[in-house]
Amino acid sequence: MTETTAAQTDNQGGLHTTLPKSASKASLHQFQRTTEETAVESIRDLIESWRNNTDVPQRERNDLISKMDGFVELFQEFIQQRGKRIDWNKINPPGPDRVLLLSELPQQEGDTKGLLDKLAVLKLNGGLGTTMGCVGPKSAIEVHSNFTFLDLTVHQIQHLNKVHGSNVPLLLMNSFNTHDQTKKIIRKYENSGVSILNFNQSRYPRILKDSLTPMANSLTSPNKDWFPPGHGDVYTALYNSGYLESLIQTGKEYLFISNVDNLGATVDFQILKYMADHPDCEFLMEVTNKSRADVKGGTLIDYEGKTKLLEIAQVPEGKVEEFKSVSKFKIFNTNNLWVSLKAIKRLVDEQILNKMDIIINQKTVDGKPIYQLERAAGAAIEFFKGGLGLNVPRSRFLPVKGTSDLFVVQSNLYSLKEGELKMNNKRQFPELPLVKLGDHFTDMTGYEKRFSNIPDILDLHHLTVSGDVYFGANVVLKGTVIIVATPESRIDIPPGSVLENKVVTGHLRLLDH
Repeated sequence: MTETTAAQTDNQGGLHTTLPKSASKASLHQFQRTTEETAVESIRDLIESWRNNTDVPQRERNDLISKMDGFVELFQEFIQQRGKRIDWNKINPPGPDRVLLLSELPQQEGDTKGLLDKLAVLKLNGGLGTTMGCVGPKSAIEVHSNFTFLDLTVHQIQHLNKVHGSNVPLLLMNSFNTHDQTKKIIRKYENSGVSILNFNQSRYPRILKDSLTPMANSLTSPNKDWFPPGHGDVYTALYNSGYLESLIQTGKEYLFISNVDNLGATVDFQILKYMADHPDCEFLMEVTNKSRADVKGGTLIDYEGKTKLLEIAQVPEGKVEEFKSVSKFKIFNTNNLWVSLKAIKRLVDEQILNKMDIIINQKTVDGKPIYQLERAAGAAIEFFKGGLGLNVPRSRFLPVKGTSDLFVVQSNLYSLKEGELKMNNKRQFPELPLVKLGDHFTDMTGYEKRFSNIPDILDLHHLTVSGDVYFGANVVLKGTVIIVATPESRIDIPPGSVLENKVVTGHLRLLDH
């Protein structure tokens, strides 16, 4: 008599096989563990076979393969973490002793140069400008007064060093998507007086969901088979680059990490002084109060007595709305991080950061479901001694993720001073306007051709634009303005128009004569 069988699938949707229904839970568990161990060994064998790939120069080949040790570690940790879920009942907002207020920190007085000489600045520069229709690194997009993200960053540090006689270096962590072009771009800063250190984060193969095997079958597999494993790779990548050791040897003690597209992430003397005055605090994460625009942002929590970063991808499906609520979780992570360099070295040496939470990013590539195993830089907070949150003003979080954000920073709400964007003091409201530009504005080409110049939005509260809409020169927008061009129609906002609390719909076409 043949025994009936049943399909067995792990709770991440991975390996599929069939087992007898009568199999015990113990044997099912043993089968899963054996299968997972086989997957790890298969990956080890594949990577070992790449050593003989003569299509890649030996030095480059050895470098790439050495970084695969990190991938094997990541994959093994993924196997161990699979099926584990955060216990929602153990989650609490962090207490007031876990989140400081920037407004209550003492002002920096005295030896500013001495403090700055202990600092290095690192920008996460791995992203492309594809979401805005651009080719190449996102940091090369012009955001204000014809200056790019990278231009503004270099100008800020150049100004710091010039005014205080300091030597703050700039580090750029690139991905394989941005590294080569960034190396070319930074040549224009050779006479800036800023030491720019360029390094590449890891490149790991995507994992096929059904078989738990790498998409890449050789070191020369196309880019679509690989991915950069998130900004949580920054600690290991910095260590492996050799720059971590050289920074420590030259007297640097603190690292300020931020996203290159966050125009509010500038060096703050109060925060730097706090780090210097409190050696028992090895990690500070800047957080700010949630608004409607960022309810999905990662938040700090108290979990089993530890300060921990919770990302929305880790939240049980039935608890997502509670996570997004501003009544329980009032703050979110800006990804502005202040970290002790010696502490990074200690934790990487001891392989402690290998236990950082893994975020499973599920995608479809070539019609196949895949996993990208990623980590967030802020997730390291629970492993550093004395890790704290620091509640900062919203002005320190000014990211440009798309053209709607770009519209705001290019407007008369901001002026530029020594590489920093300064809010126009004529703005009567503390919060920024909520701007939603439609699909016609998504890429830079469509965005730029639809504005003769950026409207005056000093008194704007909310703007929604949908459809085929063009703005003439010197338009003023106030209050709440909604402009919707119906399908197959076009709206031209006349030059000099003042729209205050208006809804414009239908068709309005201006023709030259």
